[in-house]
Amino acid sequence: ILKLFKLLHGTTLMLLCACVCARARVFRPFHVEPRNIVDDAQQERVSAEAAILNSRVHYYSRLTGSSDRLLSPPNHVIPQPEEIYIYSPLGTAFKVRSSESSSKNPSIVTIFAVWNTMMGTSILSIPWGIKQAGFTLGILILIFTGLLMLYCCYIVLHSPKSIPYVDTSNWEFPDVCRFYLGKFGQWSSLVFSMVSLIGAMVIYWVLMSNFLYNSGQFIYNYANHINVSDATLGTNGSEKVICPNPNTDWGGNSTHEILLLTNSGNTSDISSFGHWWSKTSTVPLYLIVLLLPLLCFRSAAFFARFTFLGTLSVIYLIALVTVKAVHLGFHLDFHWFDRSQFYVPEFRSLFPQLTGVLTLAFFIHNCIITLMKSNRHQENNVRDLSVAYLLVGLTYLYVGVLIFAAFPSPPLSKECIEPNFLDNFPSSDIMVFVARSFLLFQMITVYPLLGYLVRVQLMGQMFGSHYPSFFHVLLLNVMVVGAGVLMAMFYPNVGSIIRYSGAICGLALVFILPSLVHVKSLRRRGLLRWPSMLFHSLLILLGFANLVAQFIM
Repeated sequence: ILKLFKLLHGTTLMLLCACVCARARVFRPFHVEPRNIVDDAQQERVSAEAAILNSRVHYYSRLTGSSDRLLSPPNHVIPQPEEIYIYSPLGTAFKVRSSESSSKNPSIVTIFAVWNTMMGTSILSIPWGIKQAGFTLGILILIFTGLLMLYCCYIVLHSPKSIPYVDTSNWEFPDVCRFYLGKFGQWSSLVFSMVSLIGAMVIYWVLMSNFLYNSGQFIYNYANHINVSDATLGTNGSEKVICPNPNTDWGGNSTHEILLLTNSGNTSDISSFGHWWSKTSTVPLYLIVLLLPLLCFRSAAFFARFTFLGTLSVIYLIALVTVKAVHLGFHLDFHWFDRSQFYVPEFRSLFPQLTGVLTLAFFIHNCIITLMKSNRHQENNVRDLSVAYLLVGLTYLYVGVLIFAAFPSPPLSKECIEPNFLDNFPSSDIMVFVARSFLLFQMITVYPLLGYLVRVQLMGQMFGSHYPSFFHVLLLNVMVVGAGVLMAMFYPNVGSIIRYSGAICGLALVFILPSLVHVKSLRRRGLLRWPSMLFHSLLILLGFANLVAQFIM
């Protein structure tokens, strides 16, 4: 019996050793001999520190599942990308090359990405907004609004990181609103984000109708050798500036022109062309044939390739403004509170119209988290965001101040500055024609992208699919296009549309939701104090006042 026991004991030990050896083959140790590493560098080794880290990771994985944030491996336990290997059953190990670091952008690229995203159609209305507020007050409001919008944007950017014990790496601001404010916060942020997108599409349609009309007018006049001069107010120099609506206060975009033909031409042909080529009657309808089919595409990836045109358009606009200011010179005469024949006061009661425009001009809060995720150095996010806002503010100041200062007064009044400052130049201006053509093509490529975002948000929430059917998508696109056509035909005032949409969206996504989220976060951590509570309450009141003032002024 004793001999049999010793025999069985030895056999058990042999089987146990065989199992251990088999498991050792399946679960190979972290250390790999250099000759077994498949890589270009033959002398590469797996360090002893990496082997220790690997053991710690296995230890943490035994404690709990990866979904539990409390017992998940901390950052100092996870091996660095240069110490990660994929093991092969053949006894070799492939070194993992980190693709994440290569996909990240340096700070300079991130800054200009934010600058390019924020710079939109609002830049065309900045000179008009400064005129409505007064030159001195307009500059002060622009600086103050930029700082206020930067602070609210910082709250949005920092909001996911203030949530403890939850993995928020893939969260957007609606998810943060749902965490703090429930379903109401999530749905309200989504609804107002969609309103901002539809408002931008309406503004784009009005501007595209404007640019297409003036571009067609330029081509027709050039092809038929027609020299057109405006009988309304205008200058007579080489750099001609016009006042399309000298007797109206609402600042509409409709241009009433009397054509004086100095070269050979057929008046009946011109009147026929004007009948079929009207800025508010026919041109908005012509765009339907081009843009409605583009909105029905399943994917907008093709149009995303042309986003660089936005940067080129802004650069060309800055060059255009510089050239015009140099040729026209400065025309300033400071009247602090009283109004003269050619100049507006430095402080005007219409300043809320500028705050409405600036709320949309500095608006990037619904996508700032996504943009900053691609920054290579996350610790510099606040600095890079501040630099981007500084560049945007300087760009707005440069365009707005130069156009306002260079507007020829006399003989024209500063009141003639249009909500789209390109309307203050005749359609025969070649440089302005190039700017309109640039902007037209850029907006034609961006418009389907905005429509795609609206479709993804709405259809995804209602039907659980981004493309439930062609009929659903067509019905949505017809409604969105119809809103743009109606605005372009009956209310083509870009400045008013921008300030209304900016005030509505800014109330929720800039002032209310970020302030409530920040106060809730401080309260949960026990850091809420009465000065912070008072300040953020004033922010919410300021957002309400900004919206109400748009309907009063």
